[in-house]
Amino acid sequence: MEQKIKIKVEGLCKFFGGEKQKIRKLLLENKTKSEILSKTGCNVGVADASFEVYEGEIFVVMGLSGSGKSTLLRCLNRLITPTFGSILLDDYDLTKADKQKLREIRRNEAAMVFQHFGLLPHRDVISNIAFGLEVAGVPVEEREAKAEEVLKTVGLEGYGRQMCKELSGGMQQRVGLGRAVAMDADILLMDEAFSALDPLIRNNMQDELLHMQEKMNKTIVFITHDLDEALKLGDRIAIMKDAKIVQIGTPEEILADPANSYVRDFVEQVDSAKIITVSKVMSKNPDRILNHKDGPKVAIRLMRKHSLPWLPVTSRNGHFEGMVSLHDAISADKKGLDTLQDFVNKSAPTVGPETYIHELIPLYINENMPISVVDEGRFLGIVPMTTAISIVMGEEYVRHNENLVPKQELEGK
Repeated sequence: MEQKIKIKVEGLCKFFGGEKQKIRKLLLENKTKSEILSKTGCNVGVADASFEVYEGEIFVVMGLSGSGKSTLLRCLNRLITPTFGSILLDDYDLTKADKQKLREIRRNEAAMVFQHFGLLPHRDVISNIAFGLEVAGVPVEEREAKAEEVLKTVGLEGYGRQMCKELSGGMQQRVGLGRAVAMDADILLMDEAFSALDPLIRNNMQDELLHMQEKMNKTIVFITHDLDEALKLGDRIAIMKDAKIVQIGTPEEILADPANSYVRDFVEQVDSAKIITVSKVMSKNPDRILNHKDGPKVAIRLMRKHSLPWLPVTSRNGHFEGMVSLHDAISADKKGLDTLQDFVNKSAPTVGPETYIHELIPLYINENMPISVVDEGRFLGIVPMTTAISIVMGEEYVRHNENLVPKQELEGK
């Protein structure tokens, strides 16, 4: 199914200074931001940015301080007016909007969440969350009812009558997020929303946003300078340097194939095991799966053919039943049995498709079999121990520790 484009940006430029045409000419000559500043005394905020954001996507714009990411975000709701280019929100060109249309868009279509919360300290949580609705002229009973509903969404149920200044930083950020959610806008623009928080609270807020997104399915443009945060939250990521977008891709694409040395320097510091999910690395070979009706001779043949000490067993409709070892298949065969049902390890470890690779390591410590990936009972694939350890420790480590994978009994002894 084709994804719907919610935001489409083409040729977006923002120049701070008077010599706009000269700056544009210099950009076409591939002059850098610093060279243009030296020649014109003008600053390039965003240089020829083009991208699309799909409906329901978390699109992260990531870059260091001064890269232009916050300027880009503020162009998306015209808090900053672009110098050149177009911004389409559901096919409407925002650059053509007058003041009245802009107010309407900011209230109803594209809500903003700021880094420093922007709360009213003399008001309680409920009235802060309802503030945007109040400005929009929503009656008091209706807006407070909506705010009460949003309290549950952002995890602040019971705190409605607390004064905002009495809350922790993380709770205040939830209030700021709640204010944007209360507007019921399709688009959330989040500018370094969690960067002012302590690391533990920040991690919790990231998890909370992902949990909320499952229910809300908003289109989110999220700004950050932290690559780990970008990789955790982003369905896709745009990396900016010196006002230009240098790469757009999924977390896996950026980790696997950085566009240049700038991106490569970033990703070298990333713990891939905390970013990559098992769904991206699992394997599923139909000829390496046992059906519930297969007997020991079939199991022995398959395991010896593929040099595997374990194979998964599935039901007729593809549901996971457990794992069978070569040792147990040989035992069943020696007993003259024609079924493996009594030898299926029904307590074999399983994980969901969105489990991160690093979460598998404790399972491997306690088990000597591959981890099965299962979604609502249905078997999706296998993550071998070597795959997980190569991501965590590196392929070189695996090559020098071949005994990580048990190879006993492959000769049928």
